[in-house]
Parts: sequence; C-alpha cells; structure tokens
Amino acid sequence: MIDIPDELIATQYAYNGAAGRAFVAALPGLAGRFLEEWGLRRDGAAMYGMCALVLPVVREADGVPAALKLQLVDEETVGEPVALRAWGAAGAGAVGVLGHDPGTGALLLERLDEGRPLSGVAGGGDIPGGSRLVGEVADARRAVTVLGEVLARLAAVPAPEGLRTLGDAVERMLAAAPEAVGRLADEEERRLLADCAAAVREVAGEPGDRLLHWDLHYDNILAGRADAGRAGEWVALDPKPLAGDPGFELFPALDNLFDAGEVVWRFDALTEALGMERDRGRARAWTLGRVLQNAVWAVGDGERELAPDHAEIARRLLGVR
Repeated sequence: MIDIPDELIATQYAYNGAAGRAFVAALPGLAGRFLEEWGLRRDGAAMYGMCALVLPVVREADGVPAALKLQLVDEETVGEPVALRAWGAAGAGAVGVLGHDPGTGALLLERLDEGRPLSGVAGGGDIPGGSRLVGEVADARRAVTVLGEVLARLAAVPAPEGLRTLGDAVERMLAAAPEAVGRLADEEERRLLADCAAAVREVAGEPGDRLLHWDLHYDNILAGRADAGRAGEWVALDPKPLAGDPGFELFPALDNLFDAGEVVWRFDALTEALGMERDRGRARAWTLGRVLQNAVWAVGDGERELAPDHAEIARRLLGVR
C-alpha cells in the first residue's frame, strides 16, 4: 500500500482541481504498476513536493538505488525527461534518467542523497568534499556560489526542439501586465510592477535559446552519491524546463532563503557565474520578468499586493545599473 501524504493531496486539490483529484486517486495504482513493471523494491519512506510523489527504490535486477517519481504532467513538467536527457548527454550535472513512461509521465531517476540538499550548506551544513563553513552569511554565500556553478553548466546546453519558450511566456505576461498593475492596491507597488514590465519590454525581442531549469533553488540541488560515482558533486533535479535566456534563471536563488541585504551580492555572483557580468542590464531585466510573472499569477488568483520578498528584490535590482 502507498500512503499519499496529506500535504500533496491538499496542493493537488487546491491547484489542479479535478485533474489533481484524479491524479491522487490514481497514485497507488501507478506506484504498484511501475514497481512491478520496472522490477523495483521500496527502499525508504515516500517523499513529495507540491506536484510529485517520489519513492526511494532499488532496482532488483542489479541492486542499483533509484527514485520513482510520479507527477501530474502539465505544460511545466512535460519537458522534464527531454531536458534531463539533454543535460545528461552534455555531462551538465543534472540527475540521470533510468526510465520514463510517456503515457503517465512516470520517471525512474538516479538516486541522490536526499538528506543533503544545498540548502543545508546555507544553514551551516557540511559541504561534500569540504568542511563546515563558519557564519550564516558565509554559509549562504557558499551555497549561492555552488548554485551558480550548477546553473552555468545547465545553461550552457542549447534547448532541444519542442520545449515551451520564454518568448511565449513573455508575450503572455506583457499582455496581462496592465491589468495586473491596475489591480494592485498600493500606488508604489503599481509603479514598481510597471517598471518591471518596462524592463521586460526592452529585452522581449531576444528571449534566448538556452535550456533553462526555471526552478533552480537550494532544495532542488542535492549531493550526489558515492555509489553512483557522484561523490563530491552537486546535482540538479526537478526542472520545469523551457528555452530562453539564462538571466531568467536567477530569481529563485534570490527569493529562496531570502535575505534583503544579500540580493545584490547574489545577483552579482550569479551573473558572474553565467558570464553575464558585462550584460547585467539584460540579466536584471529578465529577473524583473520573474517578479512580473509571479505578480500576474498572484493577481489572477485575487491578490492585490506583491509578495513582500518579490517587491524588495525588484526595488533592489532597479537600483542596479
């Protein structure tokens, strides 16, 4: 029997409605099917995020540890196996794909060390191949530096054909921007969001063609396992891939583990890692695009104010030239 975590049920019901309810109802059967078809044995407690159930497993034929990922396939997740295989072929530092069922979206992935996310380094955790850092800011900056290194490897890979594109996303967000601005209750926030939209318009004609992760925050990078030949490596997982400009990738690392005083330092470190330090204006514009994108979604859900952290990121970056 597979116990479905209450938190996963709640998020699926809240965000995906009837499709989410159908997905939750099908999960036990899906898990049983792929445990049998792929010759897998359960090897630990189930894990979950907002959209997926992940079962630690062992492949019975060869004893290889793996992770069975079951998720509702939508426009954000449909490209995950394509992106992971492209990064794998390039040796770019993403989790490996051991199996994929196109009909359900089920994935059998390389097992990483789920107990060692990069967020643990930001909180003073041990660094694979290194030692514990001293001081909260030093720890967080080390995590940002590692994330920048991972991001640079991922963004060096051209996007395969057929993925959703930043160009399409920009077209939609700019079309929705005037209404989103008008619905905000605070005048200063209306000006702030309008400035974000203006910055995006300046770069909208060149949306880029790199393979983007879109959600590269500190809990989406885990330490590799020695038994998979990944000792000392940091490995990215859970992409919501699209084709676009690497500058659109910076926002999660600014917002996750938010620290207002570190926004500009993190932005500078990440643009340097990506080789964008001479084109910070473009990186800034695309990061403000993430503020705009989130605001458009929030206003569509009935919100009338910007998320405080998002507003502060925009304020800080609008001062960057």
